[in-house]
Amino acid sequence: MYDFYSDTKTKPSKEMLEYALGRTFGDEQKDEDPTTLELCERVARLLGKESAVFLPSGTMCNEIAITVQTSPGDEILCDRTCHIINFEGGAPAAMSGVMIHPLDGKHGQFTEEDVSQALRPKSRHMPISRMLCAEQTVNLGGGGVWPVEKLDSVAQVAKKSGLSTHLDGARLLNACAKTGISAARYSHEYDSCWIDFTKGLGAPVGAVLAGSTDFIEAAWRVKQRIGGAMRQSGVIASFCLYALEKNVERLADDHALATKISSSLEHLPGIVNVLPVETNIIIADLAENAPSAAQLVSKLSEESIHIGAFGEKRIRIVTHLDVNPKAAECLIEALSNHLGSILS
Repeated sequence: MYDFYSDTKTKPSKEMLEYALGRTFGDEQKDEDPTTLELCERVARLLGKESAVFLPSGTMCNEIAITVQTSPGDEILCDRTCHIINFEGGAPAAMSGVMIHPLDGKHGQFTEEDVSQALRPKSRHMPISRMLCAEQTVNLGGGGVWPVEKLDSVAQVAKKSGLSTHLDGARLLNACAKTGISAARYSHEYDSCWIDFTKGLGAPVGAVLAGSTDFIEAAWRVKQRIGGAMRQSGVIASFCLYALEKNVERLADDHALATKISSSLEHLPGIVNVLPVETNIIIADLAENAPSAAQLVSKLSEESIHIGAFGEKRIRIVTHLDVNPKAAECLIEALSNHLGSILS
């Protein structure tokens, strides 16, 4: 089976599992798990923040950050395509009682002008603009990388109006691997930021949210409140430490494979558009006379090749450490066969 549906589909390697056997564990809720503490300290340094907290998922990172930095009735600004709006079950409304003002960026990246126009004037009739969220890399923007200057500028506009800033860093290290710019530099203008270990880094569970000491203290309270606190969390934190030590540099391999797949897609019948590929996500649109994305996904699944349907005519392919050039060749061949036979 070749699974290109997402980089979340990786399995922990034997070496990752063995690494956990040599770690020491304790009670996380009493700050007695040395492995978890080490992970949080390393991520805080990596992101240039004072403190950090270990959480089960990236969604929990986003939602805790929103809860801590907003009040019910406030409004947060983020791109219309972002994970917070589309893939977190309506949690901003359910958990924090906030409204969302969606911005229409290009491939998920909005501008200073977009932010300025979205800011609410002070009026008791309107929600309060309270928080700006950006996503690095941009998932539905084809894994696009925000230029650091642009990421800075939109945050600075928000801060001048008193908003807090939050960076969804689910694939932040993909951006770092692509550009050589540090994670701390990307997150410099953001009050809170997190990285995920279950994407290209290959861990089975875990994300770390970072910010100021006061922010993390408040985040811990929300973590406790919603049942996110754990006991011997070092068992899973050890997987994340291994990923941080062994799987960051190899992200460049995923990017190279995605570029190769993208180049092949551009020449296939039935493919009319491929978004620019910068990291490990390929998004392509199918022609009107091609099968729907869902139909194509179903046909490929019959051959044990998995991709994602993200719209009536849009497919997504994601590279990661569990797919290789051979898998890519099989994918392209299968796509060519199915699209060619249907369109001939």
